[in-house]
Amino acid sequence: MVDQVAIGINGFGRIGRLVCRAALANPHAKVVAINDPFMDINYMLYLFKYDSTHGMYQGSVEVKDGNLVVDGQTIHVFSCRNPSEIPWGKAGAHYVCESTGVFTTTEAASAHLGGGAKKVVISAPPKDATPMYVMGVNHKEYNGSANVVSNASCTTNCLAPLAKVVHDNFGIVEGLMTTVHAFTANQLPVDGPSKGGKDWRAGRGCGQNIIPASTGAAKAVGKVLPALNGKLTGMAFRVPTPDVSVVDLTCRLEKPASMAQIKAAIKAASEGELKDILGYTEDEVVSADFTHDKRSSIFDANACIALNDNFVKLVSWYDNEWGYSNRLVDLVLHMATVDKF
Repeated sequence: MVDQVAIGINGFGRIGRLVCRAALANPHAKVVAINDPFMDINYMLYLFKYDSTHGMYQGSVEVKDGNLVVDGQTIHVFSCRNPSEIPWGKAGAHYVCESTGVFTTTEAASAHLGGGAKKVVISAPPKDATPMYVMGVNHKEYNGSANVVSNASCTTNCLAPLAKVVHDNFGIVEGLMTTVHAFTANQLPVDGPSKGGKDWRAGRGCGQNIIPASTGAAKAVGKVLPALNGKLTGMAFRVPTPDVSVVDLTCRLEKPASMAQIKAAIKAASEGELKDILGYTEDEVVSADFTHDKRSSIFDANACIALNDNFVKLVSWYDNEWGYSNRLVDLVLHMATVDKF
């Protein structure tokens, strides 16, 4: 592991702030710069320090000379609208977390390279063919050739490790995924026009409705696990909870397997090659039990059912904010071992 990889963050929203917290908590990472043209630095400090879901930041945070100082470490703060104008190079940021939700193609995110960044990791599924990497699934395929990559979505990070274990052991013929997903910042608290006005249901009040939604998370598994390409698709239900979501994978197996065999394979993976990424529990858990859980996916053994030995429903939880943010930092650290800047 390389020492202290320097990270810059563009966009200080939910994911940007939690990536910052995750990086600060990791001894191998350091945040050297943050860019957000729409937020006053004192408001940055406030939103970073106080979090309604994940609690108050326990370290010291202050504003000094136009920068944030967190636990004695200076983080440069910029307010550039054009990514190419952000002085990442001068701040010493080799890797940029692109978490605005705006620059989600290689062409758009490459603008950060003009400011001196060496690599960009998009904290969302890309809108083009930008390579996606999911820790524990295909991250070892990163060879340093791409300057812009994607950390996929939080749901793909939950589903892909589970699907990989099931497919490696029993083979997935086909499957449907449903994610029961916590509401997010792009939804509305009361009824109103949705962003873009195309998805009418998305504009309904998120605090009082279960809202069906589309998601590309299942299809994206086929991008990180080519053996499953075209075999999975899915949808989402957005529900009135602030954090923690759950994936239901209903699939047909190539090799017949009892639920006990499936559980044993997933448990073994959670204690072996996917330790700290895929979890396993037999406890009688609910969503709140996974708030601030760093793992990508926690398999709920007692929530799973089988129609027969070839047709099963598997359930796995994830903190769609904190788990994902930690994986993004992990991906950056892995990239650094390959890039060796």
